[in-house]
Amino acid sequence: MFSRLARPQTLGALAGALRNFSSTTACNNKVAVLGASGGIGQPLSLLLKNNPVITQLALYDIAHTPGVACDLSHIETGSEVKGFLGDAELGACLDGCEIVVIPAGVPRKPGMTRDDLFNTNASIVRDLVKACTKHCPTAFLLLITNPVNSTVPIASEVCKAAGTYDPNRVIGVTTLDVVRANTFVANLKGLNPADVNVPVVGGHAGKTIIPLISQATPSVEFDPETLDNLTKRIQDAGTEVVNAKAGAGSATLSMAYAGARFTNSLLAALNGKEGVIECGFIKSSETECPYFSTPLLLGKNGIERNLGLGKLSDYETKLVADAMDELKGSIAKGEKFVSQ
Repeated sequence: MFSRLARPQTLGALAGALRNFSSTTACNNKVAVLGASGGIGQPLSLLLKNNPVITQLALYDIAHTPGVACDLSHIETGSEVKGFLGDAELGACLDGCEIVVIPAGVPRKPGMTRDDLFNTNASIVRDLVKACTKHCPTAFLLLITNPVNSTVPIASEVCKAAGTYDPNRVIGVTTLDVVRANTFVANLKGLNPADVNVPVVGGHAGKTIIPLISQATPSVEFDPETLDNLTKRIQDAGTEVVNAKAGAGSATLSMAYAGARFTNSLLAALNGKEGVIECGFIKSSETECPYFSTPLLLGKNGIERNLGLGKLSDYETKLVADAMDELKGSIAKGEKFVSQ
């Protein structure tokens, strides 16, 4: 399945491939980052500025974007950077965008779950996506804002109401779960994390995060206790960072890396690179949940094929079953928010 087809590349490997590609191919790719002044948005924008395939990088937030854009514009790469400030400039930011990455919203603090962010972040995502349906209705919408298990359904319902919905263009970025799984497995086995690939399915919160260690590349084995501890660490890794930052924020740098990795993978596929695979939270019929994260084969039209769950171990089958109620509830909460 996933591991037999191709391994998602690290950010550095993707950047090299894109540099080689851009030297021989004319392209015009405008990417917007909504929430570009925040803890995720700034490092994410920095990483995207290094992608030679991006010709225009549009940065939007409710504060500080002119300064962020000015700072990034001094970097010696080809993309043009512009900052857009407040509601009045949102439309201009979005006009002509091929990809819109949305990390906007408030971060978690100690004691908070991702679901605690819902009331604030749901409204932010709703309003930003509504603007996208007007100004870039065919753009790919990459949702980073938590709770992803709810914000992706919110974005989908907003697009449906506007008549612009394409289920292959609304994607929750769960790449950080894969990045963490790769790192934690590599550390336990003394491997280079760049050489490890662990598909992670389900959702993007707590027990809905399901690492498929049995499908890891290279193949690895753990005793039951170690496997259970490893799985729980991957599931609770966001809380690990929140607690370590002691009130100063949540996972921003690693999330920026993961967001840039998915965006760069999508751009590489859209521009002709074959065999690009990333996990993402999308509209799905793979399980009884209407949305589910699985490995996705990306191509010139975005999502070419949902690669599904593959063969699960008994342990992983139970993890999927145990995640269903929570995941369904988060999805329904997002859909209900828009309908009300």
